[in-house]
Amino acid sequence: MEESRVEAIEWSFDALYRVKEVPSWFRDLLMAFSNEQRLIGHGVFFSLFSGKWLPEQEAWLKHLQQTCAEFRFDHITEHFGFMTGKDFHHGAPLNIPYTGTTLNIGRDRLKRIQEACGLPVGLENLAFSYSLDEVKRHGAFLEQLLEPVNGFIILDLHNLYCQLRNFDLAFDELISLYPLERVREIHISGGSWDESATNPSRSVRRDTHDDAVPPDVFQLLEMTIPRCPHLKYVVLEQLGNGLETTASRSSFHHDFLQMELIVREYNSEDNVAPMETFLPSSPLLTGIVVEDVMLYEQQLELSSILESSASYEEAMRLLERSSLARSDWRIEEWEPYMIETALKIAQKWKK
Repeated sequence: MEESRVEAIEWSFDALYRVKEVPSWFRDLLMAFSNEQRLIGHGVFFSLFSGKWLPEQEAWLKHLQQTCAEFRFDHITEHFGFMTGKDFHHGAPLNIPYTGTTLNIGRDRLKRIQEACGLPVGLENLAFSYSLDEVKRHGAFLEQLLEPVNGFIILDLHNLYCQLRNFDLAFDELISLYPLERVREIHISGGSWDESATNPSRSVRRDTHDDAVPPDVFQLLEMTIPRCPHLKYVVLEQLGNGLETTASRSSFHHDFLQMELIVREYNSEDNVAPMETFLPSSPLLTGIVVEDVMLYEQQLELSSILESSASYEEAMRLLERSSLARSDWRIEEWEPYMIETALKIAQKWKK
């Protein structure tokens, strides 16, 4: 900021639910970027695929509408998945089965977000999957979700890196499965490694946002930018708890400069600026809220199992006796080391 290098900022507008009053300096910062239409909004807690329409989702949309009336955002985005846990702000964003039911729910929620903000709406690709089949189907499912609202993708390259490493995939193979013409924004960040008890030879990559950007992710950025004709923003993410030391803050500054260099080198090659608006061609009629009670009950059951199980073995016993067994969730295909990771994610968010 002091060096006037930051060209736009992304604000997680729903993450201040514990803050009674936003400091004046922060509001002034937001307004400065808002006035130049260089402010973008990123949601965390909407829980796009909850099977039941929740009062918290209704309140979230009203908050979004009010926030958009106060600040001039260039676009609004949300996370893919549903939030585990009964408390709306204590849950982990996890994957859902790719079915006609979840597709209709996701489309309905995206229409409601677009109706509330009147802006381009996008979704971020997920870092977590239970199986290789889910990883390979994710890009096509995003395309189907976004088509009715002419939405766009935040391609989080660290999330992609997690999928590449956790499922032993090549970049070219996976990136070819994404509709890159819908990418308007790219995220880069760092994360962490978890050792697997079910597979001691494997380390699982986690999207924890608490460390420096790996060199491999910068390489992904260099390879991905030229493939995204409508790319407008590249964003560096880092949680505050990962910036508590002088060394970590220096590393973050270095990461920003490296990101800036990659972007400027690409821009110096006379590449044409993207013109796609990512707005729907006509007003969207939302009608009756789309819900599925069975899906919601399965989500609650899965959340309870993940949050309470003391081990992978206990979780599997409960899953095999649950309503998710022999269903569209395909739990029989889930990798043990990813179920183990899901336990850690859910229990960390619950705390």
